[in-house]
Order: sequence, then structure tokens, then C-alpha cells
Amino acid sequence: MSDLIDELLSGKHRALARVITKIEDRRAGYRDLVSQIHQHTGNADVIGVTGSPGSGKSTLVDKMAATYRDRGLTVGVIAIDPSSPFTGGAVLGDRIRMGSNIGDMDVFFRSMSARGSLGGLSTATTDAVKALDAFGKDKVIIETVGAGQNEIDIVKTADTVMVLVPPGSGDDVQMLKAGILEIGDVFVVNKADLDGSSRTVQELREMLQYGDGDIPSTGGHHGAGSMDETEGLQLESEAEGWDPDIVETVAKRDEGVADVLDSLEEHATYLDESGEREQQSRTRYAEEIRTLVREDVNELLTAEINNQGGMEAYVDDVVARETDPYTVSDDLVGPLADCVRERREK
Repeated sequence: MSDLIDELLSGKHRALARVITKIEDRRAGYRDLVSQIHQHTGNADVIGVTGSPGSGKSTLVDKMAATYRDRGLTVGVIAIDPSSPFTGGAVLGDRIRMGSNIGDMDVFFRSMSARGSLGGLSTATTDAVKALDAFGKDKVIIETVGAGQNEIDIVKTADTVMVLVPPGSGDDVQMLKAGILEIGDVFVVNKADLDGSSRTVQELREMLQYGDGDIPSTGGHHGAGSMDETEGLQLESEAEGWDPDIVETVAKRDEGVADVLDSLEEHATYLDESGEREQQSRTRYAEEIRTLVREDVNELLTAEINNQGGMEAYVDDVVARETDPYTVSDDLVGPLADCVRERREK
């Protein structure tokens, strides 16, 4: 473990690949591994890319990575792919969608399976970002499965969220009302050479202005504010925040990509100068702790259920009206609650 971490920190890509594999497969010792590299994180700029299927996310990410390399920056890309129903692995392969960067060792690309996570993101993704950060990548790009209500998970991992919208897609623009609108820091109308591009830009601009006016933003990713202890997301305050940019691109022809990167850089500068980056970091770690606690408690109780004869035994008793679901829950959680109470009282 120590040798692997030393190789990771010294910039060996083979060690980086091994670390991410351990993280993704949740192999024995991966938690200690992530814990030890944590102190070496906090330097990478993490960019989340989401958008409806067919909006050109993969093509744009490919061009972004190439442009970052032209600017002398190193890049790590995590592409979250749908999970195979048979193996649980990523359906799409690593290099299929990153043709511009084949052979460039300073662009590390990894496909990861969504593994059933509703938002297309899992705890493994957050840990893999830490590995890329500790390795020394300047930019880490996370490409999500698609766009929808559950894709707001990306805000819990990325410093800057970029939303792609294809032109002439009224339904996609309407969909943004479901939650994506509030988390987008930069909106990109890709395939801007197609009909309807100007209209889509105008619709986005109107929706952003409307959200800042009569209807208060619920996600609050754009402005400085306080932490919501229930959801762990940033809530907007009266303080002046970030006004999301709208950029038009034709990624396949490399048009507008530089403008996208400039807009992302402006947002990164805003995060640093406003103090928002520090608040984001605190919010993110609070949410990560909650997630890990939920997962650990769930595993603990699942093991106890199996130890007591399995779920079927409890279901049999409930069906026979010998007990009820609330009583079963109390019986399972009760000992854990007692231990926590005793520890608190010491």
C-alpha cells in the first residue's frame, strides 16, 4: 500500500490506474488507500459535464482535454457510463470517445460504471477524483451519464458544473426546470451550426433571468450562502453570486471550445476571489460524510439481518401478523441506537 501511494504521488500512471481500479472495485484496503491520499488533495480544478444524451458531451470533453494540453495543463477524465445489467461494468469503452488524445500520457481517461447510482454518480467517483487530484492533474473532468433530476449529484463533486443543451430542443430546455438549471455554472449550446441554436440560447437566457427574479433558485450552486444541514447543498443568500455563462460551440469542428475553457476559468477565479470554493469544499465534505455514514450503517444492518435469518424470516413474521415493519426496524436499529447513546453519555 505504501509503495503504491509513493508511486502515485511520484506521477506514475500505472500506479494511478491501479489505485482507481482498487477504488472502483471496492477491493480490500481501498478505504485506507483513499484516507492516506486525502492529505495530498485540494489542488485540482474539478469540472462536471452533464447534458441530455446526444448533446455531444463526449466530443466536447475530448476537445476540452486537447485544448487544455495545448495550454500546458494535465488532465484527468472520468466518464460515467451506464452499467451493464450482466457484469455491472461500464457499457462503453475507454478510448472509443477520446480520439484526439490517444497516446498522450498527460490525459488520463477512465470509464467508470454508474453501478446503479440514480444520478449516474457513485462514491467511487468521488474517490477516483481524489486519486487524480493527489496524482497532480491540473484539471479533472467528470462526464455524467445524462441530464435529469438526479444528475444534481454532480454538484456534490464538481467545483464547476457545465450543462450541454442541443439546439432546437425545447423539451430539453424545459427539462432544465427540474433542477439542472440551478446547478449549471456554464451552459453550452453545442452543435450550434444546427437550426434553432439562437432560439435555444434565448430560451436559456430567459429562464436564467426568470430564475433569478420571480422564482428563487432552489439549488443555489451559483451564489455564496450557508450550508443546508438536511441536503448538504449550497443555499443562495442575498450576497452577489455567479451569473451563469451561455456559450455556443460546434465541438466536432473545435469551434467555441476555447471560449468554454475561458468561461470555466472565469468561474474558477470567481470561486477563489469570493471565498465560495472554501464553502463548496465544506459543503462537499459534509455531504460525503453523510453518504459514507448511510452506506456503513446500511451494510452493518444488512449483515445483522442476514445473521438473524435473512429478510425473508422478518417478512414471514410480518405477513403472519406476528409483528410489523416498524417493530422490526426498532428491533434492528435499537441496539445501534443504544450504543450511540451510551457513547454520547460518557
